[in-house]
Amino acid sequence: MLSAGSGSGPGGPGGSGLGLGGDGDFLSRYRLVSAKLRRRFLRKPNVAEAAEQFAALARELRAQESLPYAAWCQLAVARCAQSLFNGPAEAAALAEAARLFLRQERDLRQRLGLRGGFGEHVAAAQSCGAFAARLHLERGQPALAAGPCLELAAALRDTGQPARAAAPLQRAAELLTAARLPLQALHCLAERASCLLLARDYAGALATLTRAQALAGAGLGGAAGAGAAPGGAFLDVLARCEVSRVLLLLLLQPPPAKLLPEHARTLEQYCWEAPDGGTGTGSGSGTSGGLPPAASYLPAELFLLLQSAVLACQEKDAEALKALQAELWPLLSAEQNHLLHLVLQEMLSPAGQGL
Repeated sequence: MLSAGSGSGPGGPGGSGLGLGGDGDFLSRYRLVSAKLRRRFLRKPNVAEAAEQFAALARELRAQESLPYAAWCQLAVARCAQSLFNGPAEAAALAEAARLFLRQERDLRQRLGLRGGFGEHVAAAQSCGAFAARLHLERGQPALAAGPCLELAAALRDTGQPARAAAPLQRAAELLTAARLPLQALHCLAERASCLLLARDYAGALATLTRAQALAGAGLGGAAGAGAAPGGAFLDVLARCEVSRVLLLLLLQPPPAKLLPEHARTLEQYCWEAPDGGTGTGSGSGTSGGLPPAASYLPAELFLLLQSAVLACQEKDAEALKALQAELWPLLSAEQNHLLHLVLQEMLSPAGQGL
């Protein structure tokens, strides 16, 4: 486990202020405590005492903003807990080491103005978080295993790396789904979609929102089957995902040959002409996977405006879309308004190969 933070430890390029009187003082104290763990003839090492001393040293270093050094001490605490077969303490020490590495990455970017940072602190945090998550999973605690993933994703997004934050958010959503916490999993998927949008991965965001909508539909059906009143948070998620998915489909404009069935069913709900040739609202043609029709949970005004936007895009009518943008603006979130702006820009100045 110590190797996970070797590049950020004493003497590494990411080392911050040398607390405790300098590099040599830290190393001497670290080695002094480590020496107590060596086996001697007819004498067992006091691992618990060494763990307490490593933890105390980590607290001192953290207070003096010597974060990589403090992380090394936390890794030593984790090794001691492993020797004592104390899984929860080992996981807690690894999670704290990951936090310290992430704090060091943030500090480097803020203090030195580094755009890319050193990278080794993020890699060390990922390694520590993965070990901690695995320990929680071995104890049958998937919800706790999602914690390090969420902390890593938040740090990556805060440091301007939204594309890299998508993977830990996906892992956290899977763990929370396994823990039967659908609302928390939906929040992770929504954050993942936002990160992919920031990274301009619109196809990935569409796939994530489709997955979130299916999960929300399953939660909605489960609540109704359990006798609870359907609606509430699951319907809110359904509505947000539906609007964002429609806007992404209008932006990507996938050709019919590459249009997935679930996306085709979504767009069918916003066609002014129903499949039987009459004029309809699509209330019955777009249901799939147990999802209710969009017209049943979207506000009537929003649904009709989206229908008009779909028609305007089909007819390549930029002026009509501009007029609809003004009406849709107060009904959409900031993220959705940005997508609608991109749809209009793409119509006015086609990129040729898509966005």
